[in-house]
Amino acid sequence: MSTAEYSQHGEIAVIRLNNPPMNTLSHAMRTAVHDLLKKAVADPAVKAVVLTGGGRAFCSGAEIREFNTPAGIASPNLLELIAALESCPKPLVAAIHGVAMGGGLEVTLACHYRLASPGAQLALPELKLGLIPGAGGTQRLPRALGVERALDMIINSRTVKSEAVAGTLLIDRIIDGDLVEGAVAFARELPQGAAGLRKLSDIKPAIENAEAFFAGQRQSAAKSWRGYPAPAKCIDAIEASLRLPVAEGMRYERSLFDALLEGSESKALRHAFLGERAVAKIPGIAEDAATREVKSVAILGAGTMGGGIAMAFADAGLPVQLLDTTPAALERGLAAIRANYAVTVSRGRLQQAEMDKRLSRIRGTLAMEDIREADMVVEAVFENMEVKRDVFTRLDALMKPGALLASNTSSLDLDEIAAITKRPQDVIGAHFFSPANVMRLLEVVRGAKTSADTLASTMNLARKLKKVAVVSGVCDGFIGNRMMDFYLRQAEYLLDEGALPWQVDKALTGWGMAMGPFAMCDVVGNDIVFHIRARRRAATPGLPYSRVADRLFELKRLGQKTGSGYYRYEKGSRAPIPDEETEKLVVECRAAASISPRSISDSEIVERCIYALVNEGARILEEGIAARAVDIDMVYLSGYGFPAYRGGPMFYADTVGLAKVAASMEGFARGYRGESWQTAPLLASLAKQGRNFN
Repeated sequence: MSTAEYSQHGEIAVIRLNNPPMNTLSHAMRTAVHDLLKKAVADPAVKAVVLTGGGRAFCSGAEIREFNTPAGIASPNLLELIAALESCPKPLVAAIHGVAMGGGLEVTLACHYRLASPGAQLALPELKLGLIPGAGGTQRLPRALGVERALDMIINSRTVKSEAVAGTLLIDRIIDGDLVEGAVAFARELPQGAAGLRKLSDIKPAIENAEAFFAGQRQSAAKSWRGYPAPAKCIDAIEASLRLPVAEGMRYERSLFDALLEGSESKALRHAFLGERAVAKIPGIAEDAATREVKSVAILGAGTMGGGIAMAFADAGLPVQLLDTTPAALERGLAAIRANYAVTVSRGRLQQAEMDKRLSRIRGTLAMEDIREADMVVEAVFENMEVKRDVFTRLDALMKPGALLASNTSSLDLDEIAAITKRPQDVIGAHFFSPANVMRLLEVVRGAKTSADTLASTMNLARKLKKVAVVSGVCDGFIGNRMMDFYLRQAEYLLDEGALPWQVDKALTGWGMAMGPFAMCDVVGNDIVFHIRARRRAATPGLPYSRVADRLFELKRLGQKTGSGYYRYEKGSRAPIPDEETEKLVVECRAAASISPRSISDSEIVERCIYALVNEGARILEEGIAARAVDIDMVYLSGYGFPAYRGGPMFYADTVGLAKVAASMEGFARGYRGESWQTAPLLASLAKQGRNFN
């Protein structure tokens, strides 16, 4: 099938992009459009040209997979295509429906006129990929929309509806009814030849107090986009549109784009963008595999996690039954759900009518019998194997045949849970992250006997919930929490050796982590962390942990919920404040262990904590718990606050170089708790071969 089609409506030629579903600007697409444009220009019977899209979109932009490849720059490249469009000697009209994003919108900006169907979405979202528009977007959009609106749209990757910009030079007219027919009629009204050509490049943009405006934008971007170089470059490029002709501005824009394209930030963000799509594909299971329809859901446990899960399903339009054992517990859970929705409404993120609709989908119950007809049940009770076994014994006897039986366990053995049922093929792990209605990650745990259709059904449901679902095998902690144990242990060892909690947290947040490990423990609860540690000690006797964490638990310094943990907290505030009592406790524990403190650099803190993640991630890959390195990266990007511009722990290790990572680990193995630095065989092997995880 051709990537573009040509037709003629009397004296108007129509070129239709036809590379479904999103008409991306691959080399084949660029070539086809370029050739068909030449055909229209060469035909004396053609007086004007309409460029439109087939299927559900005009064009979603460049083909990301061609970036950093010969195909991405092969002639005609996007700049050459855009130059050909703008220099077309016959009036050229873009007819936009669905979406015109990135390079797709830049293509329309090179046309002489732009029409759109109602609801068409326009955006230049390149900053999400660590880039700036690279085919004239920063030069032409300020001319079409004004400097201030254009900068806001680009730097915030803001999508605007066609109606919002109708009547500007960005969208000349909204076409109700058949878009192509309307565009053809519009094109017939245009003067022929040079009189019908209106080029954005002929317009000179302006803004009052430009110097102060751009200074303010740079200051704001530095705060909002810490660690990201692209926003500052975007402001530079848009500022250049005021002082340079379009051709010169585009050369400057492209030089910035090319430098960013080769940078680690953009490569990491593109890895994350493509990773979301990659993790949805399960090795060994066809994309069209049979699935079970889930029309109703039951949640067991109305606590914080259960309530959040209920909201996630209700937000997706599914009716939910929320079960708890006592009226008081159930009412607390339902009240928390109402309060959470009310906060969202008060912040303008949800309309009251929509809140009422979502609340109406959640029904509380105290009777197990009420849930027997649910298509899926999600257990969100206390993280204790005996409790889980009891729940699944009852569910096995109660639920209808074919119902999906999901456990929200964060670390327990799913195969042990499944083994107590007579239908282990229907049992699956659905590890939501708190708050479950907000956090994007869902670890989908595949048991030894979980059937293919159970797995496929759960992944399909995750898409409806707008979750990033990553499949994990069964092990203690699955992917995320198993790796987190090694990360936390290194952070705790650093306290033993001479660091303080706030130094460790500051080093890691400065590197890009959303939260430091000790502030995170205070949020989770140091009692929860203690019980996980105790269970792991029982499973692996002799496993060394820092004494500091145990002492905090013994002193009932459990974190935010008690007003003190690694930090102290003022009443009514969650801001962590460094605490002299914690410092005394750390010093006492060092002395008890006969450790002389030393000065520890921020770079050592970062390397030890992050490389601990990488090393355990390599073991997880070796064991087949994760199918691919990108699965691990997406777990940490979506659920653990890992900086997106570093691409996830495994991708980051690739950018550092695995040989360098392995060498650093060998150095750490000669230091304190060196036994924790046994390099994973897969990591050692890849490093020796000069290969990467991804």
